[in-house]
Amino acid sequence: MRDLRIALLDMNNNQTNQGFKNIREISEAFQKQSEENISIEIFDVRYKNEFPDVEKFDIFISSGGPGNPHREGFEWEDKFAGFLDTVYEYNQQNEIKKFLFLVCHSFQLASIHWDLGNICKRKSYSFGVMPVHKTEEGEQEFLFKNLPEPFYAVDSRAYQFIEPNHERFEELGMKIVAIEKFRPHVNLERAVMAIRFSDEIFGTQFHPEANPEGMIENLKDEKNKTAMIENFGMEKYLETIDRMDDEDKIMLTQSQILPRFLRFAKKNILKEIEAMA
Repeated sequence: MRDLRIALLDMNNNQTNQGFKNIREISEAFQKQSEENISIEIFDVRYKNEFPDVEKFDIFISSGGPGNPHREGFEWEDKFAGFLDTVYEYNQQNEIKKFLFLVCHSFQLASIHWDLGNICKRKSYSFGVMPVHKTEEGEQEFLFKNLPEPFYAVDSRAYQFIEPNHERFEELGMKIVAIEKFRPHVNLERAVMAIRFSDEIFGTQFHPEANPEGMIENLKDEKNKTAMIENFGMEKYLETIDRMDDEDKIMLTQSQILPRFLRFAKKNILKEIEAMA
């Protein structure tokens, strides 16, 4: 049995980030629980321009990160677009697939790259624990199988994906599986929160890797705390802190989405390897 190789793409541009630490911990827990040999390698994409060779890895998780998801003329941007295309095209031509999970900033980059809709700056920075709603397709999404409607996730973004191009989704066979909560008193379109890009590629605008400790750590940053109070008011802010470690909120989301993605990827890769043996 050959080893399985996981590549973690750090998109934080040399800024310390709780989310990437969580992604690494989830990947390492999966590594420990697996009977197979699993290796994990980290690539610093934006700061060091490091990229995995798609041929050499089986599973990729690309993190969130700060800043503008639109092109700013950096060398890594072309490489990242090439990386997305390589994974997508590899899967169309090969029996043994490559699996890719895109979080927040990476999700926005992919949505822009595939020209799926309007990725624009929000009126104000969003930070907090938000209800996320499954779409009709999302009800069938196996990564959400054990999550309630709505489920709760950590949101941390200056940008949003609105006005999806449904024809483009149809053309590429991609599906919107989650959207943000409906606010009838606010005349704003509901943002796209998760996309099934293909059988092997999935992405979320929210942070499925987040845990209560990381969230508390993030709130030490004045910008996050202010954003949360501005968005929800002081009472809601205090309630969120209080409910942070509820087992049916972000802890449930963290225990489900990424671990389920990793297990599904492993099962499918090993099944194809055996079939070809």
